[in-house]
Amino acid sequence: MMSPKRPAEGMIRPSFMPGFGFGKKAQGSGPTGLKLEHRIGVQAPPEVVWDLIADIARWPDWNPLYSRASGVLRIGAPLELTLKLPDLPERHIEPVVLEWVPNEQLHWRSSVAGGFGEAIRYIEIDQVADSACIFSNGELFQGWLGPTSAKRVQRPLKKGFAAMGEALKTRAEALWRERG
Repeated sequence: MMSPKRPAEGMIRPSFMPGFGFGKKAQGSGPTGLKLEHRIGVQAPPEVVWDLIADIARWPDWNPLYSRASGVLRIGAPLELTLKLPDLPERHIEPVVLEWVPNEQLHWRSSVAGGFGEAIRYIEIDQVADSACIFSNGELFQGWLGPTSAKRVQRPLKKGFAAMGEALKTRAEALWRERG
């Protein structure tokens, strides 16, 4: 008896139930959802950028996206943030730290759409030279209603991520010049 062929990793697998899952990616093919991101080059080493990111209590001093911020960088720890998106009222959020690596990344998770979706917020630093890096900040919306809820605020989120990136670039480069 011949065994059925399995689709290769990432291949599209048709469903045997019409209208349910036709054209969906096979399991294990990576995260799905809606990803919004801003990336910017910074003429400062990752350590200088990380100093700004790790000092959560001082985010309101330079970060236009968060008017209030508190918490500690510890896996599983809650953060208390007041999100200020352009053209929208401020909103209090309490995400949970998923992971952090000094000089490289900070990721946290929050619930969206009344718990029917989740948002993974990420801040990442990629070193490209001794005194230069790429700063990325964005969010991946997943779950049943995650991507739908994100589409409603997609423009303000993109503007907010860009404003945060520009502000971080300005602050980090100024700090680097002062130290230099």
